[in-house]
Order: sequence, then C-alpha cells, then structure tokens
Amino acid sequence: MDYMEITLPNYSYVFNFEEEFKHQDTRVWMVKNWTNSFYFCGIYMILIFGGQHYMQNRPKFELRGVLSIWNTALAAFSIIGACRTAPELFHVLQNYGLYHSICIPSFIEQDRVSGFWTWMFALSKLPELGDTVFIVLRKQPLIFLHWYHHVTVLIYTWYSYSEYTSSARWFIVMNYCVHSLMYSYYALRSMGYSPPRSFAMVITMCQLTQMIIGCGINIWARQVLQQGQQECHISPTNIKLSLTMYFSYFVLFARFFHKVYFGNGRKAKGTSGGISSVHDSNSKVKAH
Repeated sequence: MDYMEITLPNYSYVFNFEEEFKHQDTRVWMVKNWTNSFYFCGIYMILIFGGQHYMQNRPKFELRGVLSIWNTALAAFSIIGACRTAPELFHVLQNYGLYHSICIPSFIEQDRVSGFWTWMFALSKLPELGDTVFIVLRKQPLIFLHWYHHVTVLIYTWYSYSEYTSSARWFIVMNYCVHSLMYSYYALRSMGYSPPRSFAMVITMCQLTQMIIGCGINIWARQVLQQGQQECHISPTNIKLSLTMYFSYFVLFARFFHKVYFGNGRKAKGTSGGISSVHDSNSKVKAH
C-alpha cells in the first residue's frame, strides 16, 4: 500500500547492506513462511522439556565461556538494532505525530535502515530460543515466563511482519532497548562481574513499562479502527492478539517483580539481582 513520501532521519552513515534492503522480498518470504514458527516452537518445546528429562541424572554443564560469547553477541546486536531503529521512531514522532508512528508502516516501506533492522529483529527471535538451551544444559530452573515469552514472541513477530503491522515500530524499538540492557547485564554476569542489584531492578521495571506502553498502543489503535475516520495499518486480529500477549506479560512480569524484590526472591540478593537463572550459575529465577 502506498503512503505519502516522508523525510527520513539524517543518518550519519548508511551501510551497503542497509541501502540494498528490499522490503518487498522479505515480506513475500514471511507471508509464505511465518506459519513455520509454529513448527519451530513445537520442536523447541520438545527439545527443552526432553532435554530437561535427559539431564535429570547427569551432571550440569558450566558453559561459562560460550555463555559469555552468546550474551555479548546478543547485547551487541540489540544495541546496534536500537541505534538503527530508534532515530526513525523519534523522527516520525517529532515531524509526523503519534498517529503516524502507530498507524503508518513507513519504517519498513520507506526507510531502508529501520526496515533492514526490523527484518533482522523478526529473524532474531528464532536463534534467541537458544537462551533456553543454556538453562537446560546448566540445569537451571525453567520458569513458565521464560518459555512462554519466547514462544509467543516468535509467533507474533513473524505474523506481524507478514502483515507489516504499523504499531510494530514501537514494539521493536522498545524491545531492542530493553534487550540492550538485559543482555549486557547477562554478559557481565557470565563473565564473573557482579552489577549492583539496582541494575537488575531497573531492567525489570523497563520490562514492565514496555508492557504497559504496548497495551496502551493497542488500545489507542483499536479506538482509531473503531472510529473508522482514519486508516490504521493494523488488523483487528493483530490488536486482539497483541493486547492479550502484552497484558499476560505484564501480569507475569509484575508477579515476578514482586516475588524477586519483595517476596521470597529477596533472599537471592547478592547473586544475580533476580533477573537471570541461565546467565550465571548462582541465580534462582530468570525472566526474559
């Protein structure tokens, strides 16, 4: 669908692979293949719970070095992704307003830089399932929030990309920013450093804020669709799924936050600060 041409952010440098990005090709691929995410999630569930059973009577792996590399790579990827997508969101908010930022998918269709990193964001949700492999092999507690979050994010992200869901502009920037902090924290922990507990608390608060904003954006978009006076490139089905998903995340993260910082989880003080049970060997609970 064609929209009015807009000015783009003044990027200091555009890489060749960004300049050569063709969003049409990626959408064709995703429309054909997004349902494969269900198969990937099925295999994932079999492997993680089968892996837990297999590891029951076997010694755990430490995997410190591999884990440090894994977390550092994901932290670097998230930081770069945030730096390449956030300017577009801020530019649109400043020059075209809230409506455009939520309802017009120019971040994919007209901006090759943010478009490329949106594509990378969607694809990254598949290898991110590897987080759980470390939990299983290191025999750490696998909480519901962890695997539920991984499964639903992969399916929803691929489905939304196939529709060019315009509100994803917000979701992607928020997720890149939160993951920049989160994986940096994990990397430091896996390297043997001990960031202050307040750092972990800030990350969880950022996650909660992300869920609240996500719910708010979906409610706002739903009102626009119901009024029918302006076009908004989000399907009613997508809004229902996204709102359900974000609200469930909020409930689970709020419960996690209370347990770790105000409940029994407070005894974990001095270990991981409460946000990871995979990325260091001492912690008790992990949220993603």
